Order: sequence, then C-alpha cells, then structure tokens
Amino acid sequence: MKTYSGVRTASGCAVTVTDPAGCRGLDPRFDLRTHSPDGFEWGYGGSGPAQLALALAADVLGDDEAALGVYQRLKFRVVGRLPAEAWTLTADELADAIRALQVTDGK
Repeated sequence: MKTYSGVRTASGCAVTVTDPAGCRGLDPRFDLRTHSPDGFEWGYGGSGPAQLALALAADVLGDDEAALGVYQRLKFRVVGRLPAEAWTLTADELADAIRALQVTDGK
C-alpha cells in the first residue's frame, strides 16, 4: 500500500511517499505549475497547499492533465484540512477524494 506522510521540520514541510519499493520524497511537480517555489504547506488554502495538492494528485493519478484539472479542489477539500504538525494519507484515500470531486463536477 502506498502512503503519503507530511511532517514539519526545522527546514520546512517534508512529504514522503512510502510504497513496497521504499521511501522517497514527493516530487513537487514544478514542471506542471509553480505555486510555491519554497515548497509544500498544508492546513489552509494558499500557494504551498496548492503545490502539495498538485503533487499528490499527479502522483496518485499518474495523469498530469487529470491532476491539473482537480488539484485546486483537492487543495480545499483535503490538503487545506490536514492537521498542522503531521499527517498520513493512503493512496486509496486520496484516489477516493479525487473521484468524489470528479463526480461532483460531472467528469
């Protein structure tokens, strides 16, 4: 099972992806859009949370266009509501949230 975990560190917010292959940092996907050159954030609806929502959507979906179409709504529905200090979400939880957003939009 793939999980995503975020934690605040002395140098900023760190997000890791853990799956059967190991653990890695989540790619911020600046190649798709740069909202926050300083990196990820969560717990509110700003530019850092937008970068995180985009990165999570792209990683979970494996489809850049679909991620671009849903990440702002994911920011408000999930990322903006994450606990301040630390959190963990499964890929299934994120995929379910994204599907619910797409159904709401009729896509």
